Amino acid sequence: MKIIRDAKTLFGMLESGKLNEELSATLQETQRALADLVAAQPSRKFSATVKLELKLTAAGDMIEFNAEIPPVKMPKLPRRSTVYFLTDDGSISTEHPQQLDMIGGPREIDHGRTPFTRPS
Repeated sequence: MKIIRDAKTLFGMLESGKLNEELSATLQETQRALADLVAAQPSRKFSATVKLELKLTAAGDMIEFNAEIPPVKMPKLPRRSTVYFLTDDGSISTEHPQQLDMIGGPREIDHGRTPFTRPS
């Protein structure tokens, strides 16, 4: 008779090893996602919650283990806001409606112009 006394052995055997594979994959995906968030905003800290739920049901001389890996709770990067101006008729504009147009709008790019270089 094989007696299981430690959690490491038990977790490796649950669902014929599939639970261990799925939990390992979930941890790897979570670690990668957190690394991406930190790369996007290095000055911030990000955390996620990975859970494993085990339901144990005993009946007679047997015990049944049912495992669940709930979806990981990941932080999201806040979206940036964009500001526009409202015109009198309710439309939006990138220019303040009461400000004078001093340059007459965007200028054409002169592709033939030599690029600026710094003097040596």
